[in-house]
Amino acid sequence: MQILNKQIDKKIGAIVVLMIFLIIAFLISVFFVVLGNKNFKNKDYKSPVSGVIFETEKIKKFVSEEEFKDYLQASTNETGNYYGGIGSLRKGIQPTEMLSMPMASQDASESKIMAPESMERVSETNVQVLGIDEPDIVKTNGKEIYFSSENNYWQDEVWTEEEQRPLRIENKTKIINAFPPSDLASISGIDKTGTLLLDKNNLIIFSDQEIFGYDVSDPKLPKEKWNVKLENNVSIADSRLYKDKIYLVTKTWIDQSRPCQMKLLTANEMPLEIKCIDIYHPVSPVPVDTTFVAMVLDPITGKIEKNISFVGSTDSSVVYMSENGIYITYSYSEGMIKMFSGFIKENQDVFPNLINEKIEKLENYDISSQAKLVEFQSIFEKYQSSLNNDERIRVENEMTNRMSKYYKDHQRELEKTGIVKIDLEKFDIKATGSVPGYPLNQFALDEYKNNLRIATTIGERGGMGFFGGDRETANDIYVLDQDLKIQGSIKNLGLTEKIYSARFMGDRGYLVTFRQTDPFYVLDLSDPKKPEMKGELKIPGYSSYLHPISNDIILGIGKESQQVKLSLFDVASPENPKEIDKYILDEYWSEALDNHHAFLLDKKHNIFFLPGNKGGYIFSYENNKFKLVKAISQVSAKRALFINDYLYIIGDDKITVLDEINWEKVNELRF
Repeated sequence: MQILNKQIDKKIGAIVVLMIFLIIAFLISVFFVVLGNKNFKNKDYKSPVSGVIFETEKIKKFVSEEEFKDYLQASTNETGNYYGGIGSLRKGIQPTEMLSMPMASQDASESKIMAPESMERVSETNVQVLGIDEPDIVKTNGKEIYFSSENNYWQDEVWTEEEQRPLRIENKTKIINAFPPSDLASISGIDKTGTLLLDKNNLIIFSDQEIFGYDVSDPKLPKEKWNVKLENNVSIADSRLYKDKIYLVTKTWIDQSRPCQMKLLTANEMPLEIKCIDIYHPVSPVPVDTTFVAMVLDPITGKIEKNISFVGSTDSSVVYMSENGIYITYSYSEGMIKMFSGFIKENQDVFPNLINEKIEKLENYDISSQAKLVEFQSIFEKYQSSLNNDERIRVENEMTNRMSKYYKDHQRELEKTGIVKIDLEKFDIKATGSVPGYPLNQFALDEYKNNLRIATTIGERGGMGFFGGDRETANDIYVLDQDLKIQGSIKNLGLTEKIYSARFMGDRGYLVTFRQTDPFYVLDLSDPKKPEMKGELKIPGYSSYLHPISNDIILGIGKESQQVKLSLFDVASPENPKEIDKYILDEYWSEALDNHHAFLLDKKHNIFFLPGNKGGYIFSYENNKFKLVKAISQVSAKRALFINDYLYIIGDDKITVLDEINWEKVNELRF
């Protein structure tokens, strides 16, 4: 019986050892890009051990549909699912609009263009950079307000005089006479809804499958001038308005059987088709499921002037736009077999020389990674069957501990973000590069003095916690030159945490990481080759949006104990940042937490607005102290804007106008 038990224990131990490798192999194959495949006909696709070094940062165009299909097959077969690639332009996530702009040197809510003489100042949509507009549901020119209702519902609080029934709120883009407030009135509407851009007398509406251009020179009689119809498998990723041009990005799910000759859209009855030879892809294969097309569109005519195409993934990328170019990121990693081979080479005292030799030979085989994985498992199955109980226990413990250490030492080699820079003027590839980890959203990238600053989290993705021990994430800042080569870095901020918000201002950077507490970091980026973390502050909760009030005061909007929290950070002394005031709002959520367009700052009156579930809130930050000066209830508050000294609170059901001098209600318009 004892002999039988020992045999059973040995078999169980063998299974345990094998399962460790199988689980790790499976998880890595799912979450990480495996490079190298014999099916690829271009020499750039071969394994590094076959004589060609991978250059994952570089991209090129497909030469044929056959090559495109090979690329798709290899990336799908080798990874098991989609992870990484150029793309991911999801809207409204973690706060993510993915197309973004560099940090403005002054507050972007103040309009540079003066309204008519009777108006001294008009607010604009809160964006990252002054002069580059971002689409939102509300736009104004100081005379009219354009508001695209997001909801079509019955309003329970308002009843018509003729009939005792609730009033229906129409789903349309409303055009409202806004100034003076005494003349507040709905003057017309457009039976189209979506996000809006306003370029002089041109109103652009981005709906799900169409883009409409309207002439609103006479707001009482808006006229449709042009439209762009997207194909059924095409959707709008994002857009921007810069120097009287619209920069539009679309995404198209790839048809695995017919990836080329893709009809994208029809602009004024003129089709736009993308061919294989027009589509860029990383030289080394990364998993892709989508083709992204960036284009320049004339807001007056709707004509497509330029375009450039990329393959990528809908989940792992960020597109960032500066005044000089468009930056596209995509995720990738080193090959799994290469990783295991490195682990074994660094731990030769655990494994016999025979194993090292077999793995080294396996690494040099010119076969697919899936085939290598099968061989790898076979080698270790034979190895573990030769172990006695003592050796089995030793190997199990050594593997668990050493794999955890190996990952910590090499995690920046295993999880990377490739970056492609497109020249805005020529609309071609300007530079390529890469950094470890992945960026959170648009605010994690910033161009300043021809350098790109990028904040990344390492270890949050990819299932690497299964290497044994607790998962330990890290957060880095990298400064890249105009050729996207790394000049300097700050590493290991907020260990075990991930980035929740980032903001760059000139030579400074601000970062918030979080898991249980909120480390707020002040970064000195004045020397691109030697960036430094100057100061750190640990407080409860977190900030998911950072907004500069001045050079020395930063506003944080986030949460603490499941409630909305406001923080004022004094960063006058970078080495000693302080939370000089905070306010816990009796709200579980505010749209400003993950959509910076919902936030409005009015520096003249030292106030800011943010919406909540219960209404709208106007806070004063005068003398660096929070004061709730006005709460607007019984309104589904969405946005706020100012014209002169009047604050307009815009909700789904009504607009309320307040005098910013005394905060009295001036007028109200129900829809």
